Amino acid sequence: MTIATPGASTNVPADTLPAVRRDFLPILLPIGLAAAALPFIGNPSTWVTLTIAALAMGMMIFVIASGLTLVFGLMDVLNFGHGAFIAVGAYIAMSVLALLSGWMQVDSLGWNLTALGLAVTVAMIGTGLLGWAFERIIVRPVYGQHLKQILITMGGLIVAEQMIHVIWGGDQKAMPLPAGLRGAFIVGDIAFEKFRLLAVVVGLAVFATMVLVLNRTKIGLLIRAGVENSEMVEALGYRIRRLFVGVFVAGSALAGLGGVLWALYRETLTAAIGGDVMVLVFIVIIIGGLGSVGGCFLGAILVALMANYTAFLVPKVALASNILLMVGILMWRPQGLYPVAKR
Repeated sequence: MTIATPGASTNVPADTLPAVRRDFLPILLPIGLAAAALPFIGNPSTWVTLTIAALAMGMMIFVIASGLTLVFGLMDVLNFGHGAFIAVGAYIAMSVLALLSGWMQVDSLGWNLTALGLAVTVAMIGTGLLGWAFERIIVRPVYGQHLKQILITMGGLIVAEQMIHVIWGGDQKAMPLPAGLRGAFIVGDIAFEKFRLLAVVVGLAVFATMVLVLNRTKIGLLIRAGVENSEMVEALGYRIRRLFVGVFVAGSALAGLGGVLWALYRETLTAAIGGDVMVLVFIVIIIGGLGSVGGCFLGAILVALMANYTAFLVPKVALASNILLMVGILMWRPQGLYPVAKR
């Protein structure tokens, strides 16, 4: 069947879907920011070193923020207790690495990565279970009530931090890098720090996995359909509530992974590590567009680039630079770079 359009010289099939318009402009922002910073920094090797360090920082922030943007975008839950999962994940990993100190201290990348892999796995399982309990006990009674969500999840964060003091103590802990990930590869005048390269790889892997699961799998299709019309999905025989609980657990586990990376990045650990990074996390989510994984990815890179460049060029402005970045982007696009949550 075809539809004849008056004045048109061709016929258009009735079953032809309209082409999806791709918006590539936000993708150019990190490239433009990096290019604009080069003349001010002057030295190309310094610029490359700062840019790579920013990419590593951005990937770690993305891993932390991705879990929160997933929970908000798909479940409409404002979880201000997300920082608890970051801190608990880091402390669990610290405990596991203490048991595997021999593997961490030997100058063998294989043993070091094995120890880190075990610590990260245990941390993600632990924070996933904590997220399951958090959803059932704290979040479930306040679905759809944003003000109560903010208050009760903030209370959950405070309780979690105090429990960390009880279990692990309130003093600052050391979180040293394994022997094989210390130092940097030197190529000419450019330094590529080993751990930061690993962080970039982990961040890209998490991003690719999330995009594939949400867009190329049946589970991802059901989750996205449940966001649009949960009653219809339930009528088709699927238990959307279980899927959403799984999303919350996955977001908590990602926060645990991000907490491990962030603690190793800082090489120190306190109970407030989650709360300290949450300001950056919320800036990233707002910049990217509420609920957007791709926007969260770009927002994390932009925030990290801005922080690194301004800290090098104008240290006094570094603390306010990301606020200024957020204000500028929201003046241009009030809903963020790639908004998907219609709220």
